[in-house]
Order: sequence, then structure tokens, then C-alpha cells
Amino acid sequence: MDFARIIEFTGNHPFLILAFFGTLAALLYSEVRRRVSGMPTLGPVEATRLSNRENAVFLDVREDSEYQSGHIPQAIHIPYRQLAERVNELNRYRDAPLIAYCRSGTRSGSIGGLMKKNGFENVYNLGGGIAAWQSANLPVTKK
Repeated sequence: MDFARIIEFTGNHPFLILAFFGTLAALLYSEVRRRVSGMPTLGPVEATRLSNRENAVFLDVREDSEYQSGHIPQAIHIPYRQLAERVNELNRYRDAPLIAYCRSGTRSGSIGGLMKKNGFENVYNLGGGIAAWQSANLPVTKK
């Protein structure tokens, strides 16, 4: 494909080109943010294994209505927006692995810096969030 055809395509489809570069930028931003947070990502099976072997604690950072619609059994619920003010509520779990999750893994993936700043070294993100957990047919409760 020669350069002139690329220019012609770009001129004929500006919104398609903008959408492509916008999507690319969002993906790059998300990946850079994930790497900078220093927070490893676990899949549902790995998270279950960590919970069973090392008594990991699940932290649900979704909003109240999302939490009430179904959550991982015995998960601690602190909404993302309140986490900075309420992080001290997690002090008794400081030595246990902490697995944070939200709906898709995006919100929870951004709390690594806050948790490390507050002395939590063993923090993970549940990749894919509660959606991945449910897709793996793992238990969810509304209690």
C-alpha cells in the first residue's frame, strides 16, 4: 500500500481515523496506568487459590448499588470514592493478601498507589472484576 492511498483513506474517513487513534490512546493510557500502579493482576482462579492458601481478603470498591446486586462472599465493601478516607478500616488486614475488585477491573486497578502509600504491600487486582468472577461460575452473594 503506498502513502498516497493512506492519505486518501484518511481524508475520506476522518471519523474512523479519529476513533482508531482515540481507542489506541485509551488502551495505551490504561496499560501505562496499570504498570505504574505496581499492582499485579490475578484472574478469578488465581484469586481463589490465593484466598484458599493464604487467606486473602477481597475488597469490593464498587458503589453501594453495585455491591448490593451481588458480591464475592465475605468481601469488604468500601466504595472507590471513599477509599482514601476509609483505608484505615483495612489495617487489620495489612499482613494478608488483599484482592481488590470492581465491575471490570478498571477502578480497582488504580488503587495500588494509595494502598502502597498506606503500607499495604501485598495488593492485587482481580482482572476483569466481578464480571470475570461470575463468568468463571464462582460464588456471588447478595447478603
